[in-house]
Amino acid sequence: MSHDHDDRPGLNAAQAEAALNPPPGRVGGDLVTETLQGLGAATVFGVSGRPAPGLSAALRRSALAYVELGAENNAAFAADAYGRITGEVAVLLLTAGPGALAALPALQEAAAASAPVLAVCAQVPAAGLGGRRHGYPRELRDQQASFREVVKSVHPVRTASQIPSAIAAAWESALTAPHGPVWVEIPEDVLRAETLLPPVSALDATPRELYPRPELTLVAADLLARAARPAIIAGGGVVRADATGKLRALAERIAAPVATTYGGKGAFPWKHPLSLRSWPGDPCVTELLEAADVLLVVGSGLGALSSGGHTFAPRGRIVQIEADAGKLEANHPALGIHSDAREALDALLDAVDAREDPAAADRVRTALETAPAPAADQERGPAADQGSGPDARVLAAVRAALPDTAPSFWDLTPLTTLAWSAFDARRPNTTHSAQGAGGPGYALPSATGAAFADPTTPVLAVTGEDDAPHTAAELTTARRYGLPVTWLLVDGDGPGASGVQDGGPAAVRPDLVALAESLGVPALRSTPASLATDLKTALHAPGPSVIVLRAG
Repeated sequence: MSHDHDDRPGLNAAQAEAALNPPPGRVGGDLVTETLQGLGAATVFGVSGRPAPGLSAALRRSALAYVELGAENNAAFAADAYGRITGEVAVLLLTAGPGALAALPALQEAAAASAPVLAVCAQVPAAGLGGRRHGYPRELRDQQASFREVVKSVHPVRTASQIPSAIAAAWESALTAPHGPVWVEIPEDVLRAETLLPPVSALDATPRELYPRPELTLVAADLLARAARPAIIAGGGVVRADATGKLRALAERIAAPVATTYGGKGAFPWKHPLSLRSWPGDPCVTELLEAADVLLVVGSGLGALSSGGHTFAPRGRIVQIEADAGKLEANHPALGIHSDAREALDALLDAVDAREDPAAADRVRTALETAPAPAADQERGPAADQGSGPDARVLAAVRAALPDTAPSFWDLTPLTTLAWSAFDARRPNTTHSAQGAGGPGYALPSATGAAFADPTTPVLAVTGEDDAPHTAAELTTARRYGLPVTWLLVDGDGPGASGVQDGGPAAVRPDLVALAESLGVPALRSTPASLATDLKTALHAPGPSVIVLRAG
């Protein structure tokens, strides 16, 4: 039997010479950086002054850009955002023990958002693995166990020769639908030890395609074509799969109203005649979706945040397209199709017959007419009437100032929860918030990572003033690298703020304008009336800036 080996990667003359005569002074850490470069990485994230042992010198010898943040969790948030914006693997370098554990909440967020983050973490020396020897600094008896239920896959390394294969396998896993964070763990002594292994070259980590089963596509297409009142819910999986164009084509083919989950914002045009905008929200929109005789759910597991706390009760047949097999039919019985959203929508477009329904747009319009006032305020702009409420006017000012292509990152505040339902993302993959792990401190480091992904586009971070101290240190990162990040802080007693718990002590707030100015970052205090102008000026200025929004 003959075999065709023409597709095997080969070596050029320089690579062959290096393989036969490896450069001196290389260590296990060089195998890490060489593998990452071979796979296409250009930027890696970590903590200032503390990359994993054995990697400092290797990074200096490589062409990789090492981005230093102030804390592990912030570095992981930055990597998450970099992965979301680019769609490429974002590399995160961590030290063993406490450093690794500090990044755990951000990796949980990356898992919830299907962001492709590759965490390369040090581990205690190989002699201490498996409980054979104890007492090493930063020792966790089973470090992998802390991450195994959070990340998509775990890839332990025990010898230098295993490094390239482990990282390549992790890279492939991170980019195979559903995207997600992955974990590579390498003992410190392996990273530090000199190696005579040849430089890494000719790597292949092509992600596997996830196609729908044809018989399921046929059944789904038949159900949608014969439906009297089909509807679609689009989640973050549509955005991650770059399938927004195919979603629109299918919705128009079958005249189906489309609602997007909070994670799917931007997956469908806000002002399209079939757009139900962001959901869950208005009861009339919910009723329209629940009354659909065939409901197509694409790229969403309809979890608690995407179903009104599991109160959503659809009465018709559900077709669910989901790349994460564990989410198929997890919350509702359905015709479950395990597939990448792009591939499944493409297959449906080939299989489904067009249907006419002139009344579909009328049903959408009727449902939206009952929407709360804030949803309409964006249409009227930042000068909306006083009856619309202060948060709505602030949100309208943000929309007026923010360029359509500029990404924004939101910490959890009442302004953010309003934005989930009432903010027109205008473009897919531009509006992001912490929905998996929650908690404060997401917005600013994430905006930092996005700025590294595209330093030509301004980035907005929105944080409650009381939560700002969690990540204020990252202003130094934005300042050091000259990043176009504008940090909007909503006043603790003003619009969009989280406020103070009843009966609790008042928060102690630093003067964030003075803090920013002490770092050489332009800062000012704004009001709802001047916010649109102030924010537009800041977003179009070079480098970072801070705006503190006061009540009036």
